[in-house]
Amino acid sequence: MQIHEYFDEFARRDWDTGADGTVRFAVVGVGGFARKAALPALADADYAEATVLVTGSPENAEDAASEHGIESVLTYEEYHDGAATDAYDAVYVVTPNALHPEAIETAAENGKAVLSEKPLAATVEGAERAVTACEDADVPLMVAYRMQFDPAVRRLREFVGEGGIGDALQLHGGFAFDVMGGGRGPDQWRLDADLAGGGALMDVGVYPLNAARYLVDADPVAVTATTRGEGVFADVDEQIAFQLEFPDGVTASFTAGFSGYTRSHLSIRGTEGYVELSDSAFGTEDPRRVTVHRNDVRTTVDGPQTGEIREEFDYFAHAILTDGEIGPDGEEGLRDVQVTTAAYEAAETGERVEIRYS
Repeated sequence: MQIHEYFDEFARRDWDTGADGTVRFAVVGVGGFARKAALPALADADYAEATVLVTGSPENAEDAASEHGIESVLTYEEYHDGAATDAYDAVYVVTPNALHPEAIETAAENGKAVLSEKPLAATVEGAERAVTACEDADVPLMVAYRMQFDPAVRRLREFVGEGGIGDALQLHGGFAFDVMGGGRGPDQWRLDADLAGGGALMDVGVYPLNAARYLVDADPVAVTATTRGEGVFADVDEQIAFQLEFPDGVTASFTAGFSGYTRSHLSIRGTEGYVELSDSAFGTEDPRRVTVHRNDVRTTVDGPQTGEIREEFDYFAHAILTDGEIGPDGEEGLRDVQVTTAAYEAAETGERVEIRYS
Protein backbone atom coordinates (compact mmCIF):
# COMPACT_ATOMS: atom_id res chain seq x y z
CA MET A 1 0.00 0.00 0.00
CA GLN A 2 1.47 3.36 -1.08
CA ILE A 3 0.64 5.78 1.71
CA HIS A 4 1.14 9.00 -0.25
CA GLU A 5 -0.96 7.70 -3.13
CA TYR A 6 -3.71 6.86 -0.67
CA PHE A 7 -3.73 10.42 0.66
CA ASP A 8 -3.80 12.05 -2.77
CA GLU A 9 -6.52 14.68 -3.07
CA PHE A 10 -6.25 15.01 0.70
CA ALA A 11 -8.60 17.99 0.98
CA ARG A 12 -11.43 16.66 -1.16
CA ARG A 13 -14.97 17.17 0.10
CA ASP A 14 -16.19 13.62 -0.40
CA TRP A 15 -19.72 14.68 0.61
CA ASP A 16 -20.03 17.71 -1.70
CA THR A 17 -22.13 16.95 -4.78
CA GLY A 18 -23.00 20.58 -5.33
CA ALA A 19 -26.12 22.30 -4.04
CA ASP A 20 -28.24 25.29 -4.92
CA GLY A 21 -29.18 27.81 -2.29
CA THR A 22 -28.10 28.84 1.19
CA VAL A 23 -29.28 27.70 4.60
CA ARG A 24 -29.91 30.60 6.99
CA PHE A 25 -28.92 29.95 10.61
CA ALA A 26 -30.14 31.35 13.89
CA VAL A 27 -27.14 31.20 16.24
CA VAL A 28 -28.50 30.49 19.74
CA GLY A 29 -25.88 31.67 22.21
CA VAL A 30 -23.40 34.44 21.44
CA GLY A 31 -20.48 33.63 23.73
CA GLY A 32 -16.78 33.52 23.00
CA PHE A 33 -16.83 30.43 20.78
CA ALA A 34 -19.71 31.75 18.69
CA ARG A 35 -18.01 35.10 18.20
CA LYS A 36 -14.46 33.89 17.60
CA ALA A 37 -15.11 30.67 15.68
CA ALA A 38 -18.69 29.98 14.57
CA LEU A 39 -19.71 33.36 13.15
CA PRO A 40 -16.49 33.78 11.10
CA ALA A 41 -16.93 30.22 9.82
CA LEU A 42 -20.50 30.94 8.76
CA ALA A 43 -19.32 34.10 7.01
CA ASP A 44 -16.85 32.02 4.96
CA ALA A 45 -19.23 29.13 4.23
CA ASP A 46 -20.45 28.21 0.75
CA TYR A 47 -23.89 26.91 1.71
CA ALA A 48 -24.63 28.60 5.05
CA GLU A 49 -25.00 32.04 6.58
CA ALA A 50 -26.01 33.55 9.92
CA THR A 51 -29.14 35.70 9.82
CA VAL A 52 -30.33 35.70 13.46
CA LEU A 53 -28.59 35.93 16.82
CA VAL A 54 -30.23 34.76 20.06
CA THR A 55 -28.74 35.99 23.31
CA GLY A 56 -29.54 36.85 26.89
CA SER A 57 -27.93 40.28 26.41
CA PRO A 58 -28.95 41.77 23.05
CA GLU A 59 -27.11 45.00 23.79
CA ASN A 60 -23.85 43.07 24.05
CA ALA A 61 -24.39 41.33 20.72
CA GLU A 62 -24.84 44.46 18.65
CA ASP A 63 -21.17 44.54 17.68
CA ALA A 64 -21.24 40.93 16.45
CA ALA A 65 -24.47 41.58 14.55
CA SER A 66 -23.02 44.68 12.93
CA GLU A 67 -19.74 42.95 12.03
CA HIS A 68 -21.51 40.09 10.26
CA GLY A 69 -24.44 42.04 8.79
CA ILE A 70 -27.06 40.29 10.93
CA GLU A 71 -30.29 42.26 11.26
CA SER A 72 -32.25 40.14 13.75
CA VAL A 73 -31.12 39.89 17.38
CA LEU A 74 -33.53 38.07 19.70
CA THR A 75 -33.70 37.44 23.40
CA TYR A 76 -34.10 33.83 24.51
CA GLU A 77 -37.70 34.58 25.45
CA GLU A 78 -38.42 35.94 21.98
CA TYR A 79 -36.77 32.89 20.39
CA HIS A 80 -38.84 30.48 22.47
CA ASP A 81 -41.98 32.50 21.67
CA GLY A 82 -41.38 31.94 17.94
CA ALA A 83 -40.19 35.40 16.88
CA ALA A 84 -38.56 35.88 13.45
CA THR A 85 -39.00 32.25 12.37
CA ASP A 86 -39.25 33.43 8.76
CA ALA A 87 -35.69 34.79 9.02
CA TYR A 88 -33.92 31.45 9.51
CA ASP A 89 -34.07 27.86 8.24
CA ALA A 90 -31.88 26.10 10.81
CA VAL A 91 -30.63 26.60 14.35
CA TYR A 92 -27.08 26.33 15.68
CA VAL A 93 -27.17 25.77 19.45
CA VAL A 94 -24.05 26.97 21.26
CA THR A 95 -25.34 27.56 24.80
CA PRO A 96 -24.09 25.82 27.96
CA ASN A 97 -24.71 22.07 27.75
CA ALA A 98 -27.73 21.87 30.08
CA LEU A 99 -29.57 24.46 27.98
CA HIS A 100 -29.21 22.57 24.69
CA PRO A 101 -32.40 20.48 24.97
CA GLU A 102 -34.71 23.45 25.52
CA ALA A 103 -33.25 25.33 22.53
CA ILE A 104 -33.45 22.18 20.39
CA GLU A 105 -37.06 21.53 21.38
CA THR A 106 -38.03 25.06 20.35
CA ALA A 107 -36.30 24.66 17.00
CA ALA A 108 -38.06 21.35 16.42
CA GLU A 109 -41.45 22.85 17.31
CA ASN A 110 -40.83 25.49 14.65
CA GLY A 111 -39.78 22.91 12.05
CA LYS A 112 -36.14 23.99 11.95
CA ALA A 113 -33.13 21.74 11.35
CA VAL A 114 -30.72 21.68 14.32
CA LEU A 115 -26.95 21.67 14.65
CA SER A 116 -26.07 21.39 18.35
CA GLU A 117 -22.70 21.86 19.95
CA LYS A 118 -21.24 18.88 21.74
CA PRO A 119 -22.05 17.26 24.04
CA LEU A 120 -25.68 17.02 23.04
CA ALA A 121 -26.79 17.65 26.64
CA ALA A 122 -25.55 17.62 30.22
CA THR A 123 -27.49 14.44 31.05
CA VAL A 124 -28.79 11.34 29.32
CA GLU A 125 -32.35 12.52 30.00
CA GLY A 126 -31.62 15.83 28.29
CA ALA A 127 -30.06 14.13 25.28
CA GLU A 128 -33.05 11.83 24.97
CA ARG A 129 -35.36 14.87 25.06
CA ALA A 130 -33.42 16.48 22.22
CA VAL A 131 -33.45 13.35 20.05
CA THR A 132 -37.14 12.70 20.68
CA ALA A 133 -38.14 16.28 19.88
CA CYS A 134 -36.40 16.20 16.50
CA GLU A 135 -37.68 12.72 15.65
CA ASP A 136 -41.26 13.70 16.51
CA ALA A 137 -40.99 16.87 14.41
CA ASP A 138 -39.15 15.04 11.59
CA VAL A 139 -36.33 17.60 11.51
CA PRO A 140 -32.61 16.82 11.13
CA LEU A 141 -30.42 16.89 14.25
CA MET A 142 -26.63 16.87 14.01
CA VAL A 143 -24.03 17.17 16.78
CA ALA A 144 -21.07 19.47 16.11
CA TYR A 145 -18.16 17.02 16.24
CA ARG A 146 -16.18 19.27 13.95
CA MET A 147 -13.13 17.06 13.55
CA GLN A 148 -15.20 14.53 11.62
CA PHE A 149 -15.19 17.09 8.82
CA ASP A 150 -11.45 17.71 8.75
CA PRO A 151 -10.08 16.05 5.59
CA ALA A 152 -7.14 14.60 7.52
CA VAL A 153 -9.47 12.78 9.90
CA ARG A 154 -11.77 11.60 7.12
CA ARG A 155 -8.81 10.21 5.13
CA LEU A 156 -7.46 8.58 8.29
CA ARG A 157 -10.80 6.85 8.92
CA GLU A 158 -10.78 5.50 5.37
CA PHE A 159 -7.19 4.32 5.77
CA VAL A 160 -7.85 2.53 9.05
CA GLY A 161 -11.15 1.12 7.83
CA GLU A 162 -9.51 -0.41 4.76
CA GLY A 163 -6.85 -2.19 6.80
CA GLY A 164 -4.06 0.33 6.53
CA ILE A 165 -2.67 -0.78 9.90
CA GLY A 166 -4.25 -4.21 9.93
CA ASP A 167 -6.81 -4.70 12.67
CA ALA A 168 -7.00 -1.91 15.24
CA LEU A 169 -5.87 -2.96 18.72
CA GLN A 170 -5.34 0.10 20.93
CA LEU A 171 -6.05 3.82 20.84
CA HIS A 172 -4.33 6.43 22.99
CA GLY A 173 -4.94 10.13 23.23
CA GLY A 174 -5.88 13.15 25.24
CA PHE A 175 -6.94 16.77 25.22
CA ALA A 176 -6.09 19.34 27.89
CA PHE A 177 -6.13 23.11 28.14
CA ASP A 178 -6.00 25.72 30.87
CA VAL A 179 -9.66 26.57 31.40
CA MET A 180 -8.66 29.37 33.79
CA GLY A 181 -6.29 30.98 31.28
CA GLY A 182 -6.88 33.77 28.81
CA GLY A 183 -8.57 35.98 31.37
CA ARG A 184 -11.20 33.35 32.21
CA GLY A 185 -11.89 33.24 35.94
CA PRO A 186 -13.76 30.77 38.13
CA ASP A 187 -17.14 32.39 37.35
CA GLN A 188 -17.77 30.45 34.14
CA TRP A 189 -20.33 27.84 33.13
CA ARG A 190 -17.72 25.14 32.44
CA LEU A 191 -17.10 24.93 36.20
CA ASP A 192 -20.81 24.72 37.02
CA ALA A 193 -21.72 21.03 37.21
CA ASP A 194 -25.41 21.72 36.68
CA LEU A 195 -24.81 23.67 33.47
CA ALA A 196 -21.93 21.60 32.09
CA GLY A 197 -22.82 18.13 33.32
CA GLY A 198 -19.21 17.64 34.41
CA GLY A 199 -15.80 19.12 33.82
CA ALA A 200 -12.91 18.19 31.56
CA LEU A 201 -14.57 15.03 30.26
CA MET A 202 -17.69 16.86 29.09
CA ASP A 203 -15.82 19.79 27.55
CA VAL A 204 -12.71 18.29 25.95
CA GLY A 205 -12.71 14.56 26.77
CA VAL A 206 -15.61 14.02 24.38
CA TYR A 207 -13.22 14.80 21.50
CA PRO A 208 -11.02 11.70 21.84
CA LEU A 209 -14.10 9.69 22.86
CA ASN A 210 -16.03 10.57 19.72
CA ALA A 211 -12.92 10.37 17.52
CA ALA A 212 -12.31 6.81 18.70
CA ARG A 213 -15.89 5.79 17.93
CA TYR A 214 -15.62 7.45 14.51
CA LEU A 215 -12.25 6.00 13.54
CA VAL A 216 -12.93 2.39 14.56
CA ASP A 217 -16.64 2.60 13.66
CA ALA A 218 -17.81 0.98 16.90
CA ASP A 219 -19.35 1.83 20.25
CA PRO A 220 -17.55 1.08 23.54
CA VAL A 221 -19.12 -1.54 25.78
CA ALA A 222 -17.50 -0.73 29.14
CA VAL A 223 -15.43 1.94 30.88
CA THR A 224 -13.19 2.51 33.88
CA ALA A 225 -12.12 5.96 35.04
CA THR A 226 -10.42 8.08 37.67
CA THR A 227 -10.92 11.81 38.28
CA ARG A 228 -9.32 14.60 40.27
CA GLY A 229 -10.66 18.00 41.24
CA GLU A 230 -10.18 20.45 44.10
CA GLY A 231 -10.39 24.15 44.81
CA VAL A 232 -12.31 25.86 41.98
CA PHE A 233 -12.70 22.38 40.47
CA ALA A 234 -14.39 20.91 43.55
CA ASP A 235 -17.66 20.27 41.69
CA VAL A 236 -16.24 19.12 38.34
CA ASP A 237 -13.37 16.96 37.12
CA GLU A 238 -10.18 18.97 36.67
CA GLN A 239 -8.40 15.88 35.31
CA ILE A 240 -9.78 12.53 34.14
CA ALA A 241 -8.26 9.33 32.82
CA PHE A 242 -10.66 6.84 31.28
CA GLN A 243 -10.31 3.51 29.55
CA LEU A 244 -12.82 2.21 27.03
CA GLU A 245 -13.45 -1.37 25.96
CA PHE A 246 -14.71 -1.87 22.41
CA PRO A 247 -15.95 -5.06 20.75
CA ASP A 248 -13.36 -7.52 19.38
CA GLY A 249 -10.86 -6.68 22.12
CA VAL A 250 -10.09 -3.10 20.99
CA THR A 251 -9.23 -0.78 23.89
CA ALA A 252 -8.73 2.98 24.25
CA SER A 253 -6.95 4.96 26.96
CA PHE A 254 -7.67 8.68 27.07
CA THR A 255 -7.09 11.69 29.32
CA ALA A 256 -8.67 15.12 29.55
CA GLY A 257 -7.71 18.11 31.64
CA PHE A 258 -8.64 21.64 32.61
CA SER A 259 -5.18 22.66 33.84
CA GLY A 260 -1.53 22.23 32.99
CA TYR A 261 0.18 22.35 29.62
CA THR A 262 -2.16 22.52 26.62
CA ARG A 263 -1.87 19.46 24.40
CA SER A 264 -3.98 17.19 22.22
CA HIS A 265 -2.93 13.96 20.55
CA LEU A 266 -4.34 10.71 19.17
CA SER A 267 -2.81 7.44 17.97
CA ILE A 268 -3.98 3.99 16.87
CA ARG A 269 -1.89 0.82 17.02
CA GLY A 270 -2.88 -2.10 14.85
CA THR A 271 -1.71 -5.60 14.02
CA GLU A 272 0.38 -4.36 11.08
CA GLY A 273 1.11 -0.71 11.77
CA TYR A 274 0.63 2.43 13.78
CA VAL A 275 -0.86 5.85 12.95
CA GLU A 276 -0.61 9.11 14.84
CA LEU A 277 -2.53 12.34 14.48
CA SER A 278 -0.38 15.16 15.80
CA ASP A 279 0.19 18.91 15.67
CA SER A 280 -2.91 19.74 17.70
CA ALA A 281 -5.05 16.66 17.07
CA PHE A 282 -8.21 18.35 18.38
CA GLY A 283 -7.51 22.01 17.63
CA THR A 284 -9.97 24.09 15.63
CA GLU A 285 -7.86 25.49 12.79
CA ASP A 286 -4.35 24.05 13.01
CA PRO A 287 -3.29 21.74 10.16
CA ARG A 288 -2.94 18.15 11.27
CA ARG A 289 -0.08 15.79 10.53
CA VAL A 290 -0.73 12.10 9.88
CA THR A 291 2.21 9.79 10.56
CA VAL A 292 1.99 6.15 9.49
CA HIS A 293 4.37 3.40 10.61
CA ARG A 294 4.05 0.20 8.56
CA ASN A 295 6.54 -2.48 7.46
CA ASP A 296 9.42 -0.62 9.13
CA VAL A 297 8.63 2.44 7.01
CA ARG A 298 7.64 5.78 8.51
CA THR A 299 5.60 8.12 6.31
CA THR A 300 4.36 11.58 7.24
CA VAL A 301 1.63 13.45 5.41
CA ASP A 302 0.85 17.06 6.29
CA GLY A 303 -2.81 17.90 6.10
CA PRO A 304 -4.09 21.15 4.60
CA GLN A 305 -4.99 24.29 6.52
CA THR A 306 -8.69 23.58 6.86
CA GLY A 307 -11.43 25.51 8.60
CA GLU A 308 -13.20 22.45 9.99
CA ILE A 309 -15.95 24.55 11.59
CA ARG A 310 -16.73 26.01 8.17
CA GLU A 311 -16.63 22.47 6.73
CA GLU A 312 -19.07 21.36 9.42
CA PHE A 313 -21.57 24.11 8.61
CA ASP A 314 -21.24 23.51 4.88
CA TYR A 315 -21.72 19.74 5.28
CA PHE A 316 -24.87 20.23 7.36
CA ALA A 317 -26.29 22.89 5.06
CA HIS A 318 -25.45 20.82 1.96
CA ALA A 319 -27.28 17.84 3.46
CA ILE A 320 -30.34 19.99 4.14
CA LEU A 321 -30.33 21.44 0.63
CA THR A 322 -29.91 18.03 -1.03
CA ASP A 323 -31.95 15.98 1.43
CA GLY A 324 -28.78 14.03 2.20
CA GLU A 325 -27.86 11.88 5.17
CA ILE A 326 -26.91 13.63 8.41
CA GLY A 327 -24.06 12.49 10.61
CA PRO A 328 -22.98 12.62 13.39
CA ASP A 329 -26.67 12.60 14.24
CA GLY A 330 -28.59 12.93 17.48
CA GLU A 331 -28.38 9.23 18.28
CA GLU A 332 -24.59 9.44 18.12
CA GLY A 333 -24.68 12.43 20.46
CA LEU A 334 -26.91 10.52 22.85
CA ARG A 335 -24.53 7.55 22.90
CA ASP A 336 -21.62 9.81 23.81
CA VAL A 337 -23.57 11.21 26.77
CA GLN A 338 -24.36 7.65 27.83
CA VAL A 339 -20.62 6.87 27.74
CA THR A 340 -19.68 9.96 29.78
CA THR A 341 -22.37 9.12 32.33
CA ALA A 342 -20.94 5.61 32.68
CA ALA A 343 -17.41 7.06 33.00
CA TYR A 344 -18.45 9.26 35.92
CA GLU A 345 -20.14 6.28 37.55
CA ALA A 346 -16.92 4.29 37.13
CA ALA A 347 -14.85 7.10 38.64
CA GLU A 348 -17.20 7.38 41.63
CA THR A 349 -17.41 3.65 42.33
CA GLY A 350 -13.91 2.64 41.30
CA GLU A 351 -15.41 -0.20 39.31
CA ARG A 352 -15.68 -1.22 35.67
CA VAL A 353 -19.05 -0.09 34.34
CA GLU A 354 -20.84 -1.62 31.40
CA ILE A 355 -22.33 1.07 29.18
CA ARG A 356 -26.09 1.09 28.82
CA TYR A 357 -27.48 2.28 25.48
CA SER A 358 -31.18 3.00 25.18
